Amino acid sequence: MGVTNTLTNITDHPRIGVPESEYDRIRENLQYFEGKFKDVAYRNTYGEIRHRPYTSLNMAQVLVRRMASILVNEQMTFTIDKNTTADDYVHDVFSKNDFIKNFERYLESGLALGGLAMRPYVDGDEVKIAYVQAPVFFPLQSNANDISEAAIATKTTTVEGQDTVYWTLLEFHSWDGDKYVIDNELYRSMDENAVGVRQTLSANEIYADLAEHAELDNFTRPLFVYLKPFGFNNRNITSPLGLSIFDNARSTLKQINDAYDQFHWEVKMGQRRVMVPESLTKMVNERGEFVQFFDTDQNVYVGLNGDMDDSTITDLSTDIRADQFIQSINQFISTLEMQTGLSAGTFSFDAANGLKTATEVVSENSMTYQTRNSHLNNVERALQELVVTILELATAEGLYHGDIPKIGDIQFNFDDGVFTDKNVQLTYYTQAVSAGLISKKRAIMKILDVPENEALDILQEIADESEPVPSALDQNIYNDSSGDE
Repeated sequence: MGVTNTLTNITDHPRIGVPESEYDRIRENLQYFEGKFKDVAYRNTYGEIRHRPYTSLNMAQVLVRRMASILVNEQMTFTIDKNTTADDYVHDVFSKNDFIKNFERYLESGLALGGLAMRPYVDGDEVKIAYVQAPVFFPLQSNANDISEAAIATKTTTVEGQDTVYWTLLEFHSWDGDKYVIDNELYRSMDENAVGVRQTLSANEIYADLAEHAELDNFTRPLFVYLKPFGFNNRNITSPLGLSIFDNARSTLKQINDAYDQFHWEVKMGQRRVMVPESLTKMVNERGEFVQFFDTDQNVYVGLNGDMDDSTITDLSTDIRADQFIQSINQFISTLEMQTGLSAGTFSFDAANGLKTATEVVSENSMTYQTRNSHLNNVERALQELVVTILELATAEGLYHGDIPKIGDIQFNFDDGVFTDKNVQLTYYTQAVSAGLISKKRAIMKILDVPENEALDILQEIADESEPVPSALDQNIYNDSSGDE
């Protein structure tokens, strides 16, 4: 059956260069991102252990969605300098892949889990873009910080009789001198928690047409692009993998979730605490059978050992501590904002002024803007590399015929509108033009966020509109004088 080796974890493979502990960390981040936690155990009135769902505020998901939206949105544009053929081709690929919308969505995963890979591939006569999330992306042994070789895992299942079979395809991308090498290995397991035993590719018809080994020429970079959030991996200083933007704030996220869960339960139970004689919690019917008098899912009533004849019921209830919980949650959220590089008040509620807008937050503190710019450096570089990879792949497949641009010729423009007060910007550039510090063309490019050629067209339109238009009398006089001549 082509058996060569057995793997429990993918990281057990000798070519993988990252320890399993890094993927344990990614799985823990995934738990916070999904907001899925174990049920809470508690004792009810009868002293029985009961379980209830843990109610999470899931600030991890709120955080990464907010960050992704200020990094990339539908206003993002790009140009390839002095290469209209390449520019048109990549714009067409991005459009057919609905790239901006999908990239923003998957960027949330990349920010939450510490990395995201994009893998262009050919489907028919079109280039498609696959997104490879952190749990299935594995740098190889030879890598340091720049990931030029990696394995990508794809998992599928089939059914054989009454059993589910788990398949894992490992797609290795590496270099042999100038040749780009792709190796495919297939593993089969009856246990979803184990990779299993290696098989021939023909063992699963899904992968039967794949080549086990392929060598490609004329590639300058790998057929994937790895993007990781800004910041050094302080959890494993030798790992090439990135950190989640909340990796160093998980304890704060737990505090927020715990406080919110306790607040939710206190509201649900009404914070009622009633002390009753234990005899009332252990009623016996006429057949001598124990009868549970109170709801077994609540912990409101507390039984107290005492005289059987003492039927005193004491209300121990206190008011719901709404203000204290809200204050605590807001304090934890403020700590989260600081730990993740966001301006104070990004998520908090200001009692005097209400929820703050992005412009208000940035005008008070530019931390969010600085953090955004740091992440954008990595995002822009990854997108520039993606453009080159798409064109190299399309060239190899005969789908593109033209020059491959250099990284520096590919310029992405990310919309700063959420951070910009347009009136202040207009006043600033108007005064700069009046003082002779900047040309009208540059001012138009900055204020209207348009490329140079469009700014020149706008300048010409302004000049045309500024030319005096002769009145009908002036036109008649001009015509008469022309006729006299």
